[in-house]
Amino acid sequence: MAFGTGKYTYELVDGWAKLPEGWSFLDVGGICIDNQDRLYILNRSERPIIVLDREGNLLNSWGEGFFNRAHGSCIGPDGNIYCTDDKNHIVAKFTTEGELLMTLGTKGQASDNGYIRTWDFWESLARIQKGSPPFNRPTGVAVTPSGEMYIADGYGNARVHKFSPDGKLLLSWGEPGGAPGQFRLPHNICLDRQERVWIPDRENSRIQIFTSQGEFITEWTDVIRPTHVFIDEEDTVYISELCLRVSIFTIDGKLVTRWGNEGNEKDTALFHAPHVIAVDSRGDLYVGEVSMTSAGVDKGSRTIQKFARKK
Repeated sequence: MAFGTGKYTYELVDGWAKLPEGWSFLDVGGICIDNQDRLYILNRSERPIIVLDREGNLLNSWGEGFFNRAHGSCIGPDGNIYCTDDKNHIVAKFTTEGELLMTLGTKGQASDNGYIRTWDFWESLARIQKGSPPFNRPTGVAVTPSGEMYIADGYGNARVHKFSPDGKLLLSWGEPGGAPGQFRLPHNICLDRQERVWIPDRENSRIQIFTSQGEFITEWTDVIRPTHVFIDEEDTVYISELCLRVSIFTIDGKLVTRWGNEGNEKDTALFHAPHVIAVDSRGDLYVGEVSMTSAGVDKGSRTIQKFARKK
């Protein structure tokens, strides 16, 4: 079955991820793709990083026992893997083989801003009284070519933090709210080639774009509960949306195509909760979901789906 339009037309690769019997991703928090098109899939199973090749074959797994709740990830220009753990309130840097190189934040220690995690997600967000220092449930990470790190501090905070390569805090911006430069769950983070900072401001249903110094540039509002932004080498912008769809835009905000499954039955739905999107060197697109957390559905190996781009 084909999805998309024109140059951006894709075919779903059914059963792409070839996991051993009994394995499941449960939820997929992040997807990193290296220069050999190997995928490092940050997930919430007992094997937090599962490494697959572009054909879906298992190469490796690691991270057992480290994470409390894996959330977002990226691969840096140094080839290392950066991951956020929102329940442990940390950001961790690993080699591609799983050696821990750096930790930002203190494990288990959250900054104080009034946030209290309750069973009611909306009530918890409403308790955030102000932006606070790093970290309170960080959600996403991105790294510049020079090694500076941007952290979206989202579930328990309303800020973005910028760190030096050696882990020194350089600046922070953001407060709770809906005005430009404010956030209601900065859910992840992406950098473009001009080092503009793209933030999916999930519960404000918008993408906010900032300078490298945190100055507001503009916002995109043709999205619903966006979870992740990916920008490829052609400056095409790919966005996953928790509202059960993915969208593709030009760099200046023109919608190219989108697809999803609004209104479909749970057991036949294409998507349950798109959480992260990534594209490999051949233009093939991968969508990871948090289907267990959001919909109570264990999709097994199909928690990440591959859409092969038609040539």
